[in-house]
Amino acid sequence: MSTTTTGRPLIGVSTYLESTVRWGVWELPAALLPAGYPGLVQAAGGLTAMLPPDDPSYADAVVARLDGVVIAGGPDVDPSCYGSEREERTGPPAPERDAWELALIGAALTSGTPLLGICRGMQLLNVARGGTLVQHMEGHAQTVGVFGTHEVKPVPGSLYESIVPAAAEVPAYHHQAVDRVGRGLVVSAYAADGTPEALELPTAAGWALGVQWHPEMGDDLRVMSALVRAARAFGGPGGTG
Repeated sequence: MSTTTTGRPLIGVSTYLESTVRWGVWELPAALLPAGYPGLVQAAGGLTAMLPPDDPSYADAVVARLDGVVIAGGPDVDPSCYGSEREERTGPPAPERDAWELALIGAALTSGTPLLGICRGMQLLNVARGGTLVQHMEGHAQTVGVFGTHEVKPVPGSLYESIVPAAAEVPAYHHQAVDRVGRGLVVSAYAADGTPEALELPTAAGWALGVQWHPEMGDDLRVMSALVRAARAFGGPGGTG
């Protein structure tokens, strides 16, 4: 776990890995994290560490230095990760990221490190527990590159309901969703059309939650603040390990 005297727990956030990115005079490979993620962690009282894809065998050692883990949104999960064939509208594979983030999830669940999955992160949590995904949902994410909003309703008695106790409008952009729910996971929020919008693992050694929507694209701190509180408790006084 981390060693910090700031009172702010250290939250690791997974990142994109892109082969070509332009900034200033440069055009190079880069690990990317949209600024909304560290901004949300910081606003909720945490410190952010970026976790670009790496050798999955290092995941346990990395997670051991952290007080909490966020698996960020991003590209479609490769259907081979859950034993399915690729469909026509499924996006290009990101095998390095799939392998790294699945290893981070496994390390967090084993160690009890608080874990939050966002969009792709929730989908990967489901896959890590043996679940499957709907590869394309007609009518979702209709405008390319533009987040929409829709209502999410919590399931009574769930961890998610204890954080967001009433229906709320949330920012969202996705075309995949949870299909068969993985081992031990329970759906703790739904969209109006029945799409699972939150998953949690009540049997986890620690705090584990996934949301299908994107809290980093709005101003609602409740989900990230709940992760930071759990991370502070896990890390000890002041978020120290």
